[in-house]
Amino acid sequence: MTLGARILKTGIAIILALFLAQLLNAPTPVFAGISAIFAIQPTVYRSYLSIIEQVQGNIIGAIIAVIFVLSFGNNVFIIGLAAIIVITINLKLNLEKTITLSVVTLIAIMESPTDDFITFAIIRFSTVMLGILSASTVNLIFLPPKYENKLYNHISDMSEEITKWIRLNIRHASEHSLLKNDIDKMSDRLMKIDQLYTLYKEERNYFKKTTLLKTRKLVIYRQMIATLKKSFQTLKKIHRYENELLSLPEELQHIIQQQLDCLIHHHEHVMLKFIGKVKPNVVFEEGSISLDRNMLFQELMNYYKETELTVHENEEELKQYHMMQIVSAIIEYDENVEHLDTLITSIQVHHQHEADVTIEE
Repeated sequence: MTLGARILKTGIAIILALFLAQLLNAPTPVFAGISAIFAIQPTVYRSYLSIIEQVQGNIIGAIIAVIFVLSFGNNVFIIGLAAIIVITINLKLNLEKTITLSVVTLIAIMESPTDDFITFAIIRFSTVMLGILSASTVNLIFLPPKYENKLYNHISDMSEEITKWIRLNIRHASEHSLLKNDIDKMSDRLMKIDQLYTLYKEERNYFKKTTLLKTRKLVIYRQMIATLKKSFQTLKKIHRYENELLSLPEELQHIIQQQLDCLIHHHEHVMLKFIGKVKPNVVFEEGSISLDRNMLFQELMNYYKETELTVHENEEELKQYHMMQIVSAIIEYDENVEHLDTLITSIQVHHQHEADVTIEE
């Protein structure tokens, strides 16, 4: 387990909250430390939203606590009933993320009321607020990681892994069980990439020029992820219907292999173009870089027209259906690579920009 930025920020926020609570002679500084944990966020924008939500949740917990203690006392059953009401109110106001802190505030105020209960409640409420403000300060001071770097490198690494498996699988050189395990892991990695895109999207820019550039780059990264998912779908189809591929004539297998090699090469070329390692105006010859969709489709159709169905007619029709799924996935993958190429070329030629990313070794 590595010491991530969020873990470090959480520790610093707790230290700051406890230090300030002790400095202000708060009776129970531990509540400041507890509330600081819930307010740590990965981005400045999420921190801003978190402050608003956590303050609302804290106020709800404090108000319900005061009303119940003054009206019914602090019997354990009363505290439980008050907690149910606090949770219900948070749910009604779409403040699900603040439920835990609201209940903590409620219990902190209700657990031992004194003669001067209102003053006691205000002190406990302020102690919890101190933890929220401490965490928010840490969120603002300690800048979040550069999510564009993380996003590009995750996409690039996964693209390389998928294309490696496609090359091996189309040549029937991959281990079926190993690839199946890797496909399951890659599904989880795709979810993480979607999360990184959301975090990158939430990063705020404060200048009009950088905001416009960020908008264009968001379009590119969204297409980059869409292309990655299409390559992943292609890999899954090839893996699932490997036997159908093996049943094709060697010549047709070679054509599919050749076309996929061209497509993978194009994808790699586009990814390098984005980081400035390939000039934006470089165009490769059609035969060496672009997938000929019509040729691939026609070759498959010609093969099935010439093939006479045997007594196993249903089985042959099923194989044809499966092969059409593979060809369809390849064509969709190619269309997405082509669109990604157009977007990247446009931003580099017309806006004279290269991606500001650091490649992880």
